[in-house]
Amino acid sequence: MSTWHVYILHCGDGSLYTGISPDVEARLAAHRAGKGARYTRGRGPFELVYREPAGTQAEATRRERAIKRLTRDKKDMLIAGTLLK
Repeated sequence: MSTWHVYILHCGDGSLYTGISPDVEARLAAHRAGKGARYTRGRGPFELVYREPAGTQAEATRRERAIKRLTRDKKDMLIAGTLLK
């Protein structure tokens, strides 16, 4: 069983994209190739700014939803390591 991760990308337009994947590097390559999520298409270049292990896909999905509900300021704090999980 592979470990899933939650990750945040900083997009070229200044926005943040949060996603999940068992292989973050492969998923980042897909985003860069225009094969990732619809939201990221045309928003490159991308920088991986945050990643955390989440165990199962279900746990990763729950954490992704929680992160997506955070304000931009709180997401920036999470990325900087100043916001507790």
